[in-house]
Amino acid sequence: MNLTELSYIAGWRVLRALPRPLVAAAFQAGADRAHRTGGGGTARLRANLRRVVGPELPDAELDDLVKRGLRSYARYWMEAFRLPALSRSQILSGFRLDGAELLAADVAAGRGAVVALPHAGNWDAAGAWVAATGWPISTVMERLKPEGVYRRFLAFREALGMEILPTHGGPRPAFDVLLDRLRAGAVVPLLADRDLSARGVEVDFFGGKTRMPAGPALLALHTGAPLYVASMWYEPDAACASLAGPLPVPGPEVGPLDQRVRSLTQLIADRLAAGIARHPEDWHMLQRMWLDQARSGEGAAPSSSAPGQA
Repeated sequence: MNLTELSYIAGWRVLRALPRPLVAAAFQAGADRAHRTGGGGTARLRANLRRVVGPELPDAELDDLVKRGLRSYARYWMEAFRLPALSRSQILSGFRLDGAELLAADVAAGRGAVVALPHAGNWDAAGAWVAATGWPISTVMERLKPEGVYRRFLAFREALGMEILPTHGGPRPAFDVLLDRLRAGAVVPLLADRDLSARGVEVDFFGGKTRMPAGPALLALHTGAPLYVASMWYEPDAACASLAGPLPVPGPEVGPLDQRVRSLTQLIADRLAAGIARHPEDWHMLQRMWLDQARSGEGAAPSSSAPGQA
């Protein structure tokens, strides 16, 4: 067991037992320290948020936005560590979804639903809320390294009532399992604003080119399940989300499958961008996003900087 895994164990075992105001203050202090010292994650968040807000926003206002973004990211981790200790009623009251009636109707009708999510607000609270509501929920998770950390996160999310499938290495391909789950009426939320495979669909996003996963579009096209895009953010008293959709899914008459996947993924990107633009401080994207960032060095930290993620 390495130091990284030990830190997660401490987070889940110790932080959830302490008073929330104390833990929240400590995490906010950590976020503010990351903001002051800079580092790779902070530099990348700054570069990504500059793309979102455009060149017109003064640097001082961008700096304040970055600070609020790091605080939001710290809040996500603080709440994730404390989530397993919450009762069902606390989980239900700690998350609000505008459009919940749409998912309720989809589950009741047995057609399931695909929900494309951004890395924003608190997606773990959203998944826990779906499970606490009594709806079946299945999703995928990157196989983190080291393996011990992956297994800790797997146990964490499964204990909240979610079925978690590894992106690779499972007994069946995750995509095939999700097809079955959708046809059985499950909710399938998928983080959709960043491609981890390098085989994603190229889309326009805030004026630049990036790649996003094809999975949400493919699942909707193969099953006919409704496809929604979530906007996610924080309010002082709760994590919140709203649903856009269901999106219009192009039929075979539009063109071959790959063309329909591209057009639907671009539509997802447009809806994700709209939600992120409304709540940029709650978009937790501390990795390079755009294809030209690697070439230009945008978002790179000075060589003397320490990692800046809270």
